[in-house]
Amino acid sequence: MSTFYDKIQEYDWDAVTRQIYASTPADVARALEKERITMDDFAALVSPAAEGYLKEMAAKSYRITRRRFGNVMQLYVPLYIANYCTNQCVYCGFNCRNQIKRTILDEAAIRREAEALRRKYKFQHILLVTGEAPAKSSVEYIGRAIEIMREYFQQVSIEVQPLLADEYKYLMDKGLHAVYVYQETYNEQRYPIYHPKGRKANYRYRLETGDRLGEAGIYKTGLGNLIGLEEWRTEAWFTALHLRHLENNYWQTKYSIAFPRLRPYAGEGAFQPNYPASERDLLQLICAYRLVSEDVELSMSTRESAAYRDTVMPFGVTAMSAGSSTMPGGYADEDDRELEQFAINDDRSPAEVEAAIRAKGLEPVWKDWSLFLQEACIG
Repeated sequence: MSTFYDKIQEYDWDAVTRQIYASTPADVARALEKERITMDDFAALVSPAAEGYLKEMAAKSYRITRRRFGNVMQLYVPLYIANYCTNQCVYCGFNCRNQIKRTILDEAAIRREAEALRRKYKFQHILLVTGEAPAKSSVEYIGRAIEIMREYFQQVSIEVQPLLADEYKYLMDKGLHAVYVYQETYNEQRYPIYHPKGRKANYRYRLETGDRLGEAGIYKTGLGNLIGLEEWRTEAWFTALHLRHLENNYWQTKYSIAFPRLRPYAGEGAFQPNYPASERDLLQLICAYRLVSEDVELSMSTRESAAYRDTVMPFGVTAMSAGSSTMPGGYADEDDRELEQFAINDDRSPAEVEAAIRAKGLEPVWKDWSLFLQEACIG
């Protein structure tokens, strides 16, 4: 079977960009009338021409989301267990050249984090995060961390270095629920500018991670690009193309898209977005992704402000993080900010986020929404 790398070779970045910017209001109107939109339609929906149709896009996105997902909003929390990294990503605080404090949690520390989260909050969906340093955060280390987390929580997902299909199967045997791997940018020519050294410099290997996850039979795969590196409209088009490829070839896996916008990070210098996207732009993306796939889960992290998250949550978002710490050991010990990957924007407690969700007429769910609905139906 061909992979997404083979598929993406059929397209030219600049040609797609020109198509997006050539879209007309009539193209947007036609796309909004369709039940099943094409990639040409998606180009119109992320184009400047669609800015005047945002109200209509939001209304349709709202209807589709409520029809497909009901009124539930999944809540999850990231748990950083290591910040060692061999990559030199120019936008990231974990960059191996940054002079920050490094640590990797041992089993006792991982357990303390689990106990602190259980003591403080209601979460049942935990996202384990490490830097990409296989010699430190090995597959065996990640597997043991999953086993410990499964003693405390119902679902454990990971955001770590891309792995082989057999390694994902090994982690699934340990209790792995989902994997989140972001391509950062789909622009192959400019990818090396942002990833000069380290395993992450291998564009193709990273791009084909979704195919390896599909082969392994993972329950859920998370996709996304880092908003701000390259032209965000074109990035969104290629992210949607990636989603459609995976949905067509590995239909038994569920999919999620995140919207990480660049945030300040620790270390010397501060990477500035080349193509910044406004909050209004981000809402346009949320709605466009919902219209291209009614099944995809859309996740909004604490990178965004509390006011913005509250505003957009009904219009396509199905999962939100809350009470996040981006440093290893940050739940049992909240004082050592030297270990942070980036600064969060919404610093409300999970209880406050829960109240905000209820105020919108939605039902907070502390684990994977689809499993919650299955249990509700069986019950």
